[in-house]
Amino acid sequence: MDRTEGQDEAGMIGACDRSSLRRAIAAFAPFNEQEEADKQVILHALDTDPLCFERTAQAHMACSIWVVDPSMTQTLLVYHNIYDSWSWIGGHADGETDLEAVALRELQEETGVEHARIVACGPGDIYSLEVLTVDGHEKRGAYVSSHLHLNVTYLAVADPNEPIRIKPDENSGVRWVPVEDAIRLSTEPWIRERIYRKLIGKMNK
Repeated sequence: MDRTEGQDEAGMIGACDRSSLRRAIAAFAPFNEQEEADKQVILHALDTDPLCFERTAQAHMACSIWVVDPSMTQTLLVYHNIYDSWSWIGGHADGETDLEAVALRELQEETGVEHARIVACGPGDIYSLEVLTVDGHEKRGAYVSSHLHLNVTYLAVADPNEPIRIKPDENSGVRWVPVEDAIRLSTEPWIRERIYRKLIGKMNK
């Protein structure tokens, strides 16, 4: 089902408030020890920090979207300017609690892909959870201090024939690659070994 056609149904993506997201994360079944540990960190932030959806918080909510073709043999990557690496797609919550909608919007903004559909993955359609470290960096001429992304990942299917484009202020490349190449192309060891291998492993389970 196209998720944009299902907004009026029980799992509607346009009305995901903080409490429903918290319930979905609590019900999420971890794939490994990393997800079990990080799930608890994310739940603690949701329970104790009223500002955790704002990037002003040292640890704040974010989302990613792992995009594959219908055969699940290719994935869509961007060349992330700040990380200087081929990377998955994602962004900050910036006050929004409907992270699934944020993830789809980030996909459209960063790659031009407009017609992806979220794959149902259990409670809240959550595919993966992780706490990601972000080193201090310059962005648009200002220094951004090191911080944590409390990340919710969604799995989406898109047509590799749909037009793609870069978003120059964030990435300098967008391309489809065989899923295993996400590991080879990443220059970030922890992301490569702990995240991309996990995301691929989940598709094969």
